[in-house]
Amino acid sequence: MSQFSKSARRWVAAMLFGLPGLGLAAEEIVVYSARNEQLIKPLFDAYTQETGTQIKFLTDSEGPLLEKLKTEGAATPADLLITVDAGNLWLAAKEGVLANVQSKTLEANIPAHLRDPDGYWFGLSVRARTIVYHTGRAKPAELSTYEDLASPKWKGRLCLRTSKKVYNQSLVAMMIARQGEAKTEEIVKGWVANLATEPLPDDTKVMEAIAAGQCDVGIVNTYYYGRLMKKRPDLKLALFWPNQQDRGVHVNVSGAGITAHAKHKAAAIKFLEWLSSEKAQNLFADENLEYPANRKVKPHPNVAAWGSFKQDTINVSEAGRLQVQAVKLMDRAGYK
Repeated sequence: MSQFSKSARRWVAAMLFGLPGLGLAAEEIVVYSARNEQLIKPLFDAYTQETGTQIKFLTDSEGPLLEKLKTEGAATPADLLITVDAGNLWLAAKEGVLANVQSKTLEANIPAHLRDPDGYWFGLSVRARTIVYHTGRAKPAELSTYEDLASPKWKGRLCLRTSKKVYNQSLVAMMIARQGEAKTEEIVKGWVANLATEPLPDDTKVMEAIAAGQCDVGIVNTYYYGRLMKKRPDLKLALFWPNQQDRGVHVNVSGAGITAHAKHKAAAIKFLEWLSSEKAQNLFADENLEYPANRKVKPHPNVAAWGSFKQDTINVSEAGRLQVQAVKLMDRAGYK
């Protein structure tokens, strides 16, 4: 047999089994992401540079991505789903598009209350939904809990985002989990009675209304506050951490799970583990002014400046499990 034939066989073997020095083709994974490209592309580039693994990705809203995964079924090219809010992650698992993952690394890096109890998804960044107030018209001493915003002293002083957004649905779902449906409905009715205006389309509009004097307090995700104050540091707005004497601040996550029909499951798990690592956590959280899920990692200085707080450690999966109840409750309470 000729020397050329032996060399040819060695090259084929290298391609199949990864013999050193002969250039095994790079691994590849496909990601469907509900996080915007500017938030995830730096992560993908860093991982490719470090490992050689190529990442292809598609971005869209969380609802269309879930429907796409369901429609594609076993034919989906997606290996990993990244989305926002535990309610959406819970629903993806319930709809059968995510795979169970057992990983000591992920269990060590992500606190138990920020991941699915059965290993179908893992929180990668934390977003706190807290109270924002006008520093000239409301005082921290007046503030205490989410529930207290239903008290008569806030009549005509409260602004809220629409109940149609999952963030408020998750907050109410967690309240149901903590204090039952009847008590939560009473509180939400109190919020509605105290509204200064009809519910607003987004958290930024809530803060702009507070700054303009339309109302004095509202409930927002902290990263919206960070974005707005970066653009307009002159606004007389500040954050308040509610429920510090009992359960703590309501938190939610952006997170990810391996798809049920992943073609590159092992490579996708490695990437997911990397996303939970100290090396990657700031890359995932900082760009959007969120908190790292990994407790070993410090938040961005701008985020840390808002102060520390006690967070509610009920498992965030409750936001999904009780979401339908929460939506029905808000409808009954007249929260539009």
